Amino acid sequence: MKVRLAQLEDLSKIIAIEKICFPIAEAATEKQFHERFESFGDCFLVAEDHGVVVGFINGCATSQPYLPDELYYDASLHISRGAYQTVFGLDVLPEYRQQGVARKLLNALIDLAQDRGQKGVVLTCKDHLIGYYQSFGFVHQGVSTSQHGGAIWNDMLLEFERMNK
Repeated sequence: MKVRLAQLEDLSKIIAIEKICFPIAEAATEKQFHERFESFGDCFLVAEDHGVVVGFINGCATSQPYLPDELYYDASLHISRGAYQTVFGLDVLPEYRQQGVARKLLNALIDLAQDRGQKGVVLTCKDHLIGYYQSFGFVHQGVSTSQHGGAIWNDMLLEFERMNK
């Protein structure tokens, strides 16, 4: 299993994986993925198994330690030198789940954010994933104000300063 920066030719597979992993109301559209990749392609990582993309992680950079809904819909809000890396989606094909693929992707994005000198990583998740993200050091910040996809989300924050103490 190899994790690497995504390339433009990976985008069709990324879009297909998103459709499998998220309900329509929560999944990014093909247009949104193209806009995101154009704006912050250097924040897309893929997991590859023998040359086949089996999962990905992506998100823009922002100056705030939270993930407002407008970031999902407007790729121009990406701040290339933003203090925080967001996670919009962490998607793994069903047949590759429970094999550590998501962990490798998230750890690679955390490492990338640290290498870029960012302060931390922010994301929203559903209740059943709070413990999973806490295992990486994320702190539950409470129920999010997000209305994305009509679901209930939780704000999660990983601050590198806190990790290094």
